[in-house]
Amino acid sequence: MTEHTAKTPGWLDWVKGREVPTIQLPAGAVDAHCHVFGPAAAFPFAPGRKYTPGDASKADLEHLREDLGVARNVIVQASCHGHDNSALLDALDYFGDTARGVVAIGSDISQSELKNMHQRGVRGVRFNFVKRLVERQSFEEVELVAAKIRELGWHIVVYFESPDLPDLEDFLANLGVPLVIDHLGRPDVTKTATSKQYSSFLKFVERTEAWVKVSCPERLTITGPYATAGAHKVYTDVVPFARKAIQEFPERVLWGTDWPHPNLRSHMPDDAVLLYYLTQVAPEASDLQRLLVDNPMTLYWDK
Repeated sequence: MTEHTAKTPGWLDWVKGREVPTIQLPAGAVDAHCHVFGPAAAFPFAPGRKYTPGDASKADLEHLREDLGVARNVIVQASCHGHDNSALLDALDYFGDTARGVVAIGSDISQSELKNMHQRGVRGVRFNFVKRLVERQSFEEVELVAAKIRELGWHIVVYFESPDLPDLEDFLANLGVPLVIDHLGRPDVTKTATSKQYSSFLKFVERTEAWVKVSCPERLTITGPYATAGAHKVYTDVVPFARKAIQEFPERVLWGTDWPHPNLRSHMPDDAVLLYYLTQVAPEASDLQRLLVDNPMTLYWDK
């Protein structure tokens, strides 16, 4: 392995020997947030990246689908690939109409390039405002991209940490395109789901009619994956935040695995075990149907 593709020291690899799921997902279930990494030999990582992952190919993603009982995926561009969306587009071509994509682009992109991406299944653009992961793009750049994608009916996916929302909310609210918020807006789960901070986030969601991904409990947890009640109770400190979002915005919530779980430090989840989280945040069959099927189909396929 060359220095260029050597993984970041301490990198946690995704679990290959997954448990056999005991939870059956509804027919047509959508994993609305996952990634592909490389493989680096075919799709090199960006020179200016802040981390180097291991490979997680379209074939690996297909195995995940089969193991979990997922019918469709929304593949989100990973920051380690920068603005080169080749690996993502290759995966979309492979999966056909059972996949959609969210890309990372700059304002220099042409309308013909955007139309080509649309035909291949792209429906959104992601902007990462987490400073430790990327160099933040300027507000002017985001506005220019929003103007270019508006006629295609695309949305903007935003990733931020909760303390940064006050500096972003007025700008994001006025972009004039639909918003999708990653990972519950990264709340501080040492506080309660009725805290001032999380209440402010929910007010922002209401104000903008944004969609919210109730994903990544493994990234938000403080207590860790397992409760004392056993394996069927997982990430219990994150559950109240997800349930609150689902209760308030039942038709604008989404869920995704975040496979292959980049940049985790404390532990690497088994994706089959993560399904237990779904049974806690959406215990009713109707809730699970909206979260996994109806809502993502509305946002990504009914257009």
